[in-house]
Amino acid sequence: MATDRSPASPGSASLYDRIYAVVRQIPAGHVATYGQVASIVGACTPRMVGYAMAAVPSGSDVPWQRVINSQGKISPRANRSDEDRQMEMLEDEGVCFDQKGKVNLDEVAWLGPDWGWLEANGFEIAPGLKRRSRRARQ
Repeated sequence: MATDRSPASPGSASLYDRIYAVVRQIPAGHVATYGQVASIVGACTPRMVGYAMAAVPSGSDVPWQRVINSQGKISPRANRSDEDRQMEMLEDEGVCFDQKGKVNLDEVAWLGPDWGWLEANGFEIAPGLKRRSRRARQ
């Protein structure tokens, strides 16, 4: 598994640090997909986000459990107990899974960070993105 923490661009925070900064914005009771985090970070793939989540140090304040796959499921791991732990942590936050281990993304999907946070933290807002109301789910 790659654990490259090299800067995303000269003079910037490392790629993992940028991923972790975004993931820290996901509120309890909500989830984001690997792809969603990757698109916010920029110059990043969903797989890179997965590697970053796998590399979160024990005791970290990064809520890694809130990042799931685009199907609304916890991604399979070599150690099944890690999947069970992630599901338990999410359920403790109020996230519900159906019998197939899937969440309803329409109900618990995070809308993304505030625009002001993005700008203040050096994240570029993709051209053409529209500002959305955040009142309903934050």
